[in-house]
Amino acid sequence: MSQIGKYIYCIIEEKFDRNFGTIGIGNRKDLVSTLCFNGISAVISDTPMFKYVVNKANLTAHEMVIEHVMKDYTVLPVRFCTIASNIEEIRSLLRRRYPEFKGLFRDMDNKIEMGLKVVWKDMDAIFGEISSSNKIIKNLKSNIAGIDTNKKIEAGKQVQKALAKKKQDEKQIIIRKLKRISVDVKENDAIGDSMLLNLACLIDRTHEKEFDNTINDLAAEYENRFIFKYVGPIPPFNFVNIEVT
Repeated sequence: MSQIGKYIYCIIEEKFDRNFGTIGIGNRKDLVSTLCFNGISAVISDTPMFKYVVNKANLTAHEMVIEHVMKDYTVLPVRFCTIASNIEEIRSLLRRRYPEFKGLFRDMDNKIEMGLKVVWKDMDAIFGEISSSNKIIKNLKSNIAGIDTNKKIEAGKQVQKALAKKKQDEKQIIIRKLKRISVDVKENDAIGDSMLLNLACLIDRTHEKEFDNTINDLAAEYENRFIFKYVGPIPPFNFVNIEVT
C-alpha cells in the first residue's frame, strides 16, 4: 500500500482551519483543507506518495482546486505535483519561507490573471502582404520555378524573417494598450505562424471590467484581422509558481 502524503496546492492568508470540500487531485474524493501557521496557510489534501503524470486531467484537477480557493482568497499557486511527506514538513516550509510568502501576498493582494491569445484571421492575406512589400521575397518568388533548391530555401527563410518582424510590429499595438491597465504583462511563446500573441496579464480585481472593455474594443477594431481568445479571471499562475525544494 502506498504511503500517504500531503499534496500542496497553494498558500493563502488564513489563520483558522478551513475546508473546501472533497475536491482533491486524483479523483479520490480527498478533503481539501488548510494547515495554518502564524496567519498563513497551505491548502492541502491527502495523496499517495507518487508522481502525478503531467496530463490534462491532473493539471485541470490541480488548477480547479486553486481556482475554487481563489473565490475567497488571494492565492499563491504552488507548482504542480508538490507533495510533502507529512504535516511537519509543511509547517517547516511555512515557517522557513514566511517572510517570502508575506512579501508575495503584498505583491499579489487582490490581483488576478487574464489570459489572451491573438491569432491572425487570414494567413493567406498576411503572406500576400509580406510578399508584396518585401523586394527580396518578391524577386525570389517571381523566379521560383527556375531557381535551385538553395534559393527556394532562402526564399522560405526570408518569408519567416519578414513574418517575425510583422508579428513584432503588430503585437506591440495590442501590448501597449494592455500594459496601461495591467500591473504586469508576461509574453509566453506563440505557437505556429498564425498566433500573434500569447499573453498573461496581471491586473487588479477592480480593473476587471475595464480590461474586458479594452479587449472588446480591440476585437471590434480589428475584427477583420485578428481573432481574440480570452480567458479569466484565473489564479496568477504565470506570476507566482512556488517551488518547494
